[in-house]
Amino acid sequence: MQLDPGQAAAYKARHDAIWPELTALLRASGISDYSIFLHEPTRSLFAVMRRAPDHRADQLPEKEVMRRWWRHMADIMATDAGGAPLAEPLPLMFHMD
Repeated sequence: MQLDPGQAAAYKARHDAIWPELTALLRASGISDYSIFLHEPTRSLFAVMRRAPDHRADQLPEKEVMRRWWRHMADIMATDAGGAPLAEPLPLMFHMD
């Protein structure tokens, strides 16, 4: 994901105050241990999460609270036409279990 220039503090503040209904939705969708890191020189955001084998993360874009969060974040980061953060899948190069 890509953060707009000068928005690191706002991004962190919004996530420090993440809505309880959003965290409940993420957990109910099979997501846990979720972290987002910022590469400051490029303003790239990198997310890491654990997903249960039967997760339903692919259904999150259909949920109103998710779409509302995306609208809440749209003024400080790159988004697609549907309002979702622009995200680029990265190929797995190494995993140690």
